[in-house]
Amino acid sequence: METRSNYVWVGVVTLVLLAMLAAFIVWLARLNQGATKEYDIFFDQSVDGLAKGSAVTFSGVPAGQVETIELWKKNPQFARVRIKIDDDIPILVGATATIQSSFTGVAKIQLDGSHVGKPPITCETTACPEGKPVIPPKAGGLAQVLSSAPVLLNRLTTLADRLNDLLSDKNQASISGILANTNRLTKNVADASPQIEGMLKQLQDTMHQANDSLAAFQTTMKSANTMINKEGEPLAKQLRETLTSANAAAKSLQAALDDTRPAAREFAQSTLPTAEATLRDLRKTSQALRKVTEKLDNQGAGALISGKGVPEYKP
Repeated sequence: METRSNYVWVGVVTLVLLAMLAAFIVWLARLNQGATKEYDIFFDQSVDGLAKGSAVTFSGVPAGQVETIELWKKNPQFARVRIKIDDDIPILVGATATIQSSFTGVAKIQLDGSHVGKPPITCETTACPEGKPVIPPKAGGLAQVLSSAPVLLNRLTTLADRLNDLLSDKNQASISGILANTNRLTKNVADASPQIEGMLKQLQDTMHQANDSLAAFQTTMKSANTMINKEGEPLAKQLRETLTSANAAAKSLQAALDDTRPAAREFAQSTLPTAEATLRDLRKTSQALRKVTEKLDNQGAGALISGKGVPEYKP
C-alpha cells in the first residue's frame, strides 16, 4: 500500500510540475509577443475568408491578427471583427481597414491611411460602442470587385443584348452592303489614281500661279500705298478746299432763295391771277377776231356792215 501511495504522489507532483511548466511557457510566449492594442471593425459586407487568427497588416507589414469575428448584436447587418495590433504600430485618425481576399479563399485585413500629425485612434478620438476604439472600414480589393459583380453582370448582359440586336440578320446584310460599296469605292479610287494624280498636279500648278498672282497683287498694293502716301495729302487738301467753296456757294444760294421768297410769294398770289385773267380775255378776243376773219373770207366786207336780212314772204 505504501508503494502504491508513493506512486500516486509522484504522479500528482509530476502533473503539477507539467502544468506549471506549460503556464511558464505561455507566459514567456506572451512576453515575447509584447504589448498589444485591440480595435473593433464593423463591416457591412461579407467577411468570408476571415477567421480567428487571420493576419492583419499595416501597409503590407505584419501588424497583428484577428481576435474574434461575430455578428454585432445591436445591428446584425454589421459583422464585428476585433483585432489585436502590436503596440508599436501607429494607428492614427484617418486609418481605414480593408478586407483583402484572394482566389484561394484566404483573406486578411489591410490597414492604411494613417497621416503624420494626426492623434491616435482611441476612445477619446472615436466611438467605442463595444469598449474598444473603432477603425472605419473601406471597401476595396477583390471584395469591392465581388460586391459590384451583380451590377457588372447586368451591364454585360445589356451589352450582349445590344450586340445581338446590332448583329441581327438585317443589320448584317446592311453591313455586308456597306462593305461591298466600300470595296467598290476603293477599287474606283484605285482605278482613278492616274487621273487624280493629274488633277493634283494641275491643282499644284494653279496654286503656284495663285502664289505668283498674290505676289504681284502685293507689289501693286505696295505701289498704290506709296502713291497714296505721297500724293494723297495734296489731293485731300484740294478736296477740302473744293468742299469749302461748295459750302460757301450753298450758303449764298440759300441767302438768295431767302431774298426771293417774298417776291415769289407776291408773284404767286397777285401777279399770276391777273395774268391768268388777261390771258382769258386775250383768248376771247382772239376767238372773236378769228370769227370776223372767217366771215370776211366767206362773205366779203359787206357782211360787216349789213345786218341780218328779212326773210322773203311768200303767199
